[in-house]
Amino acid sequence: MYSIHTEIVLPCSRERVFSFFSDPHNLEIITPEWLRFRVLSCGIEMKLGSFIDYRLRLRGIPIRWQSEITTWNPPYCFVDQQCRGPYTEWIHTHQFEEMEGSTKVADNVRYDHLGGRWVNYLFVARDLEEIFSYRKSKLQELFSVS
Repeated sequence: MYSIHTEIVLPCSRERVFSFFSDPHNLEIITPEWLRFRVLSCGIEMKLGSFIDYRLRLRGIPIRWQSEITTWNPPYCFVDQQCRGPYTEWIHTHQFEEMEGSTKVADNVRYDHLGGRWVNYLFVARDLEEIFSYRKSKLQELFSVS
């Protein structure tokens, strides 16, 4: 089992930030274009037990991904867990902490995949670092104070 943890502080209320993350279609905005990530589900009401279907290309390979919301506690946190997709396990915890007019967003992902440690080192961990780095930069751009 592997993990990745990222944090970012955004200069907005927790309710506004949580609202943005509550719309799965916003994932398309904060995901690098090279993944060709698209949400396939329409009219999703995010809540405990919701299923969300996605399509993406990973290293040129088309992949279908489905996740389930296994924890839903607005505006504090939610968890999406892969039901179908490229990982043998993917549990993504999103946490939102209010901090004097700003919001700290923490992403904790526990994941596993076929191929073991070398595949993780050479490909998976590097891709995830790049994806979450892009995500941080897009969030800073979207939530910057003008």
